[in-house]
Amino acid sequence: MTEKSLRPHRDDVFLAVVSTAAGLLFWSLGVYSSPGRDFLPAWAALVPLVALGAMELLRRTKPNLTLAVGTVGVVADQFTVGSLATVVIFTDLMYAAVVYGPPTMARRLPVTTGLITVVVTIASVAWLRTPQALLIGTITGIVSFAPALTGATLRNHREAAEAAGLRAEQTALLAEMDRSQAVAAERARMARELHDMVANHLSAIAIHSTAALSIDRPETSRDALGVIRENSVQGLAEMRRLIGLLRDAGAEQEAAAVPSLDGLEALLEQARTNGSASGLDFVLADERPPGRALPAPVELAAYRIVQESLTNALKHACPGTVTVRVARTGAALTVAVDSPYGDRPGPRAPGSGAGLVGMRERAELLGGEFEAGRSGESWRVRASLPAELEAVEA
Repeated sequence: MTEKSLRPHRDDVFLAVVSTAAGLLFWSLGVYSSPGRDFLPAWAALVPLVALGAMELLRRTKPNLTLAVGTVGVVADQFTVGSLATVVIFTDLMYAAVVYGPPTMARRLPVTTGLITVVVTIASVAWLRTPQALLIGTITGIVSFAPALTGATLRNHREAAEAAGLRAEQTALLAEMDRSQAVAAERARMARELHDMVANHLSAIAIHSTAALSIDRPETSRDALGVIRENSVQGLAEMRRLIGLLRDAGAEQEAAAVPSLDGLEALLEQARTNGSASGLDFVLADERPPGRALPAPVELAAYRIVQESLTNALKHACPGTVTVRVARTGAALTVAVDSPYGDRPGPRAPGSGAGLVGMRERAELLGGEFEAGRSGESWRVRASLPAELEAVEA
């Protein structure tokens, strides 16, 4: 315990000074609580008064000591002419012991003082056998049990308020953690969406610009510039659409269309244009049976997985045929992309590996499975997504 914590509180100093001064004033005026008791000289009543007054300075810091000294002092006061101030100080020391004392003391004192009150009342009635004997028990309860019960009530309310404040802080902390996780998840989703939309166009631009620089023929450069311009315009349009989604939607803003599997043929046609210079051809095998449409999150995830797979093929595949298969079997939608694997002549676009991570995240967020890797002379991408709305929501 530090020196600062042992320093008496200013309210305790005020109580000690006022209560002791009041007791001295009453004694000097000859106001005693039990004037008929002349076992000891009148000045003996000042000893417990001063002792209990001094204990008021330690009522917060040493509640065990103050209660022990107070109990001895109030008992000793009964053998003198008595001082009302001594009794009042003892009630405050009892109250302070419950409020500022250890939890075990706070729980035991109301019970102990209550039992003492009952025992004193019964003993007084049995000894004196007069109704006035009940006053002894009543006074005992007022001096001991009442301040202990008041202190316990105040302490319970204070602890309940502290617990409520702690719960509020924990709730606020959990809410902040949830908000941070939601922001992180939204940032990851935005990063995947941005990568999937723009990487395809930028990869095509990089490949054809490298080809135009490597092959010094006017017709080759013209064709490359045409592809570069087309991909630049499309990439810019998709970038603007994403920025529009990130802005606050106004009342006049139309909802942007979400890509679906119905756009796979157009996606492959664009890949054929971009991959013609690298000797790549693209084939779509859509084996989905006719029926109701898949949930929008599943369609979007499947579309983006195919789009990213085609982008990777444009970057890394050797000349040959890239096959895209989409099928629905039972409660699962399967997406498979096979591209030729081997040494590739001509320009390559650099890759960071973020595409594979994004495809895996899209599949796992829907509760599906994803795998990618080399298989013989091919690079294979496989994704299995839940096709039923209940499976997606679960």
